[in-house]
Amino acid sequence: MRPRRYRDLIVDIWGILVIGPFLIVPLADWGPLWRSLTHQILIGMTASFGVYIMMRMRLLSFTVPAFMALGGYSAAILAKAGFTNLLVLMAVSFVVPTLAAVPLGFLVLRLKGVYFIFFTFILNEVFQVALFEIPGPTGGSDGIAGVPPATLFNADLGSPRMLVLVTILTALVAAGITFATTHRYRAEFSSIDENEPLAESLGVAVWWYRTIGFLTSAGVSGLAGFALVHQLTAAHPSSFASFSAIDYVAYTIVGGAGTLLGPVVGAILLVTMSNLFSGQGLYAAALFGILLTGAVMVAPRGVIGELRYLVERMQARPRGEEATRATQREAGHESA
Repeated sequence: MRPRRYRDLIVDIWGILVIGPFLIVPLADWGPLWRSLTHQILIGMTASFGVYIMMRMRLLSFTVPAFMALGGYSAAILAKAGFTNLLVLMAVSFVVPTLAAVPLGFLVLRLKGVYFIFFTFILNEVFQVALFEIPGPTGGSDGIAGVPPATLFNADLGSPRMLVLVTILTALVAAGITFATTHRYRAEFSSIDENEPLAESLGVAVWWYRTIGFLTSAGVSGLAGFALVHQLTAAHPSSFASFSAIDYVAYTIVGGAGTLLGPVVGAILLVTMSNLFSGQGLYAAALFGILLTGAVMVAPRGVIGELRYLVERMQARPRGEEATRATQREAGHESA
């Protein structure tokens, strides 16, 4: 049987590969419904990568909307100033939240458990109020309208098809960064997740690796904010509401927080079902709640976690039966 690290690597690679088929939507020029659904899935997926990174260290973070706003607003301000190169905008939307996470991490990462969750959620509320109430380059309650589309090699990326391509590219970049970080520090993250006191006693600098995860989570969330602002051609505080963090956490948990493929599958499943339920009017929220409850009860490890568990059990069964037969044969020889 292959080592677990190798199996984790394969599953995480699939998390990146699954994004590829979304290219069919813009290349085949499918209608606005499919384009809208693709935007929702991929932006939610990119944002949930920020949650996934922190959950690899047993930290449930609700800071994603705040960092999305930092990335989205930074890109919007830069684009309004005339800097519309796609690569520059993506770099800025990653770097600005990452830098902002340095002092925040110094405060937030000292907390644990429910205190960490509570503080990160309140942080979103404070940041959104600041966006609404403080005038300046962010536009206050009016936000920033008419954000120019990105350009690449003098090509305008503002058409509906190009907007989808930019969202797909952003999701692929975010998935690549998430993959690189979680595998480069896989052993350290896993030791913190399994037993933090033991990891500290063995010399693992828990605060350092949590800081790395927190900074990467902030940068990836900023990329999700850029994709959202670029799709809407506007940046507004309401686009980064605190309650949206609950959706991103749900995508990660329902899909499975143990692998990169989990948030991908969770976003695809829940965003698609949410759109299907939206036609049910007053019953939409209730149906979505029932879906979440059922998913957590049926698959407590997440969809991907449960599938992996079943596959591993099926693979272990033949080996167990073979070992039993071998023991019986040895017992037969000894009795003879």
